[in-house]
Amino acid sequence: MKGLFPILGAFVLTLAGCGSGSSPSSKSYVNTDGYPLETCLVTGEKLGSMGDPFVFKYQGKTVKFCCSSCIKEFNTDTAKFMNMLDEAQKKKDASAK
Repeated sequence: MKGLFPILGAFVLTLAGCGSGSSPSSKSYVNTDGYPLETCLVTGEKLGSMGDPFVFKYQGKTVKFCCSSCIKEFNTDTAKFMNMLDEAQKKKDASAK
């Protein structure tokens, strides 16, 4: 029975992808709502690379993260991250003209 636990543990980690988020998602994320970024505002990871993006509303604006864990970092300096989002939106609007 003792020898079963390491094998079982390895199996569970394999199924979970070791929590790295580095394995590609089985479905790709397609931005259809006009959100100006294709990457997580906090980590820079491609949205959808870790499953469906985590969508959050901050002062009426949509913010997308690669995962819900990014909220903690976002909350440490919301002004910085919202400025980044605003700049991305300005660039997107300028390129659409």
